[in-house]
Amino acid sequence: MRSVPEKETLTHIAELFKGFADPTRVQILCLLLTQEELCVSDITQQTEVSQSAVSHQLRLLKEMHLIKSRREGKNMHYSLADDHVKTILQMGLEHALCE
Repeated sequence: MRSVPEKETLTHIAELFKGFADPTRVQILCLLLTQEELCVSDITQQTEVSQSAVSHQLRLLKEMHLIKSRREGKNMHYSLADDHVKTILQMGLEHALCE
C-alpha cells in the first residue's frame, strides 16, 4: 500500500493543477499541444485574447513549469515544458470528453 506523499509534495501537486484551473491557460496549453511552438502574437491571434492577457497567462504557466520558452531574435517562442504536461493535458481532455 502506498503512503501519502509529504506535505511539500502535496503542495507542489496542488500548485501544478492550478495551472489547469483557468480556461485561457488551458486554451494556450491546448494550442501548444497541437502546434508545439508558438510566439505571443500567434497565441493572441488564435485565442482572440489580448496580448497583455496572453503574456500574463504565459508568465504564470512558465512560473508553474508547464511551459518553456526560447528566444529567437526579438521573439519568444513557447512550448510545453515536457511530456508530463502533454500527458496530463491529454488525460484531462479525454476525461472531459467522456462526460
